[in-house]
Order: sequence, then C-alpha cells, then structure tokens
Amino acid sequence: MVDPLPILPFRRPACGSVTLPGSKSVTNRALVMAALAKGTTRLLRPLLSRDSRLMLDALRALGFGVRLAPDETWIEIDGAGGIIPRDHAELHVGNAGTVARFLTALLVHHPDGRFRLDGDPAMRERPMRGLLEALGGLGARFTFAGEDWSFPFAMHTGGWRGTSIQVDASASSQMVSGLLLSAARAPGRVEIHCPGARPAFVELTAEMMRRAGVRVQGSVESGHLTVEPGLYRFPPEGYKVEPDVTAASYFVALPLVTGGSVGIEGIGDGLMQGDARFTSVAADFGIRREDTPDGPRFSHSAPPLTPDEVDFETFSDTFLTLAAVAPLLPATFKITGIGHTRHQETDRIHAVATELRRLRQGVEEGPDWLRITPDRVALRALALEGGATIQTYEDHRVAMSFGILGCADIRGDGEPWLRIADPACCGKTFPRFFDVLDGLRREAAR
Repeated sequence: MVDPLPILPFRRPACGSVTLPGSKSVTNRALVMAALAKGTTRLLRPLLSRDSRLMLDALRALGFGVRLAPDETWIEIDGAGGIIPRDHAELHVGNAGTVARFLTALLVHHPDGRFRLDGDPAMRERPMRGLLEALGGLGARFTFAGEDWSFPFAMHTGGWRGTSIQVDASASSQMVSGLLLSAARAPGRVEIHCPGARPAFVELTAEMMRRAGVRVQGSVESGHLTVEPGLYRFPPEGYKVEPDVTAASYFVALPLVTGGSVGIEGIGDGLMQGDARFTSVAADFGIRREDTPDGPRFSHSAPPLTPDEVDFETFSDTFLTLAAVAPLLPATFKITGIGHTRHQETDRIHAVATELRRLRQGVEEGPDWLRITPDRVALRALALEGGATIQTYEDHRVAMSFGILGCADIRGDGEPWLRIADPACCGKTFPRFFDVLDGLRREAAR
C-alpha cells in the first residue's frame, strides 16, 4: 500500500453497500472465554487483524490448541477449563489494549507460572497500573524492566487467590473486563469493586458472559459487580461474532461527505456493542436511516445540521468519525465525555485537534472535550494549494476517520487533496478498509 495514501474523492453520490469485519472487541473477548471453556469452541466470522492475531499467538504460546480456517472464516480454540497449559512463555501484546489487559488477567490462573510480557513502544505508555495492582491482590508478583507498572515486565503467578477485588479502572475499562472474563474460573464467587469505570465496554463483557452461561450481577454505575464461578458454554454449531459497529460509523458518516446513501449489511437490532449509539448522533446531523431486509441504509439529503454539543462518554471510539468530517459541517459544536481517550492508542483528543488544525480548522481542546469551528473556505484553499498529509500516530481510528473526509471532492475536479500517512495501521481492526472504500467509489462511478 502506498504511504502516504492519496484518497481519491467521490465524483458522484455514494450508492453501494458494505459488509463489515467482525468486531475486535467481541473477537478478543470470545477468544479468552473460549480458552477458559472446556473443549473446542468455534468462532464464526471473527476479526482477523493484528490485535486478534496477537491474541491467537499468545494463546498458542501458552499451549492452547488454535486452528484457523484456510479462508479465515472461523477459529477453533481448545479450552482447558481454566488451566493454563504451559508454566512459562514470552508474550508480546503489540499495541493492543484488549490483549494486554485480558491476557494478563488470564495468566493469574496458573498456580506457578512465570511469564514475560512486552509490547510496542506505544503500549509501554498505556495505563496498566490499576490492573496489575488488582492482580497483585490476588497473589501475582511483578518485576518491571522499565517504568514501574508498565510493560515490559515479568509476572509470577500463584493461582487465583481471593474473592474481593478493588480496581482503579478510571484510565481504561478494559481492566475491569479482563478481571470479569477471568473471574468466571475463580474458585468461588468474586466481587469486583470498580468505581469510576465507564460502562459501555464492561456491559459488553458482562452480556457476553451471561449469554455464555456465566452469572454476572451488579452494574458499573454502582461500582460493584459480582461473578459466580462457572464454565463458558458456546453453541455447538459455533459462536457468531458480531460485526464491528465502530467501523460502521465511517460508512454511516460517508453520505455527509459524498451525498447519496450507503447500506451496511448484517447490522440489525439487539447488538451488544455500545457504539451502535453513533447512529443516533448521525441522525442529529441529518443522516436518515432506512431499514431493509439486508440491513440499514443511511442517506443524507437535507442540509447538514449541527447540535451545539454531543456527549460521547459511552461510545467514545466513534467521536473521531464525527470530528474528522467536521470541516464540512456548517457551525461550531463541542464534543464532550472523551477524556479517557487521551490514554488509548494515542492521545486521541490531541491527535484529532492537531490534524484539524493542519486542515486550517478552528479547534479548542480541554481535558475531556473538543470544540470545532468548521471553515470550508480555508479547507478548499488548502486543497487547491496541494492539500495535506494526515499523520495517524499508529492509530487506526485516526486513519479511517480522516480517510472518510478525503472522499469529499473539495477541489471540484476529482483530484486527491488529502493523504493518509501509515495507512497500514488500519490492520489493527479493519485491514481492508481502504479497499472497501475504493469499492464504494467505483460503484458510485458506474
């Protein structure tokens, strides 16, 4: 793939449909659950991206049987019912927060394990302290090779020892999810106290556990959850992974940029992922949803609207989608509830603000908010002068969000004006994102 990648604008309104990859969040949770189950579990239509492959590599290194269909339409995991087959391993988590938090919590089950864990340089900056302190309370011991409470570290486990856990998960709800997933195979009932955790992805974890037969009670809002010990049980015909609803946000927003409409196959009611709420935000900006037998179709036929403020607290992965297309909107608006995104793949608030300023947009940023003042005239002037290259900070969501903006024919001549640096970073969750976007562009041009 060319780097930086020029984004070819749409000359005609969008008119096609897309099929989304499986959800990274669901795939990596299901992989851990399958490892803790007994016997073989088959996951259907999982996401095969860098993050999920890192999890698969780690499970193999720990001695779990892992098989992948030749066409990558399913994964089989041989679960050991809470036993970690090998007592030592070198494990690499990349820059995958789900792998880092879920895998580390899984390891605590080994009665005498010695494991070494490391990640990408960016992962060494991401918060782990709350989880590691909680696991220390269960008997795990850590030796840090660099900064305390950060990768790389060695972990010595002595089995799950304890029935009550206190975790500071204010920096990442994945810490709570990792403990929840692992607690199902604890010797007895486990209470998790997690004041300050954000609910959306913890609720996803709890719902997946319940659907697999493990009893989870309480709520993140109350700061108290309980898990009754049990085995994860999956349908014998296989567990179907939900499509990536966060990725859907890019195609929901595309008609704001190109006009026309986009269908998204396989996205129906009853999804567990909280990012499905983005469609409500899109409606506030003039996107209309029409339900069809193949899935919803999203169009934009009215002039764009601009609410004064949008709170993304419970579906923050999608705030970048809205922020990136903001230069095409008619009025200033504020995005709130996103403070924790400063500690994700990159400082997402600062990254988005920096790139919008590169596009000559008015931006103010606070600890947990952005205020964006669109300037389409300045954007067109920039495009006519040669455009800009968006820096992506090794963050797939920055790349995909601004990739949608680049589909706007700002120059009016169909020539690319926006380039995406390091487009391959999309391999974290959506390896074929730019191919899918090209397919929609070709379909519109017919």
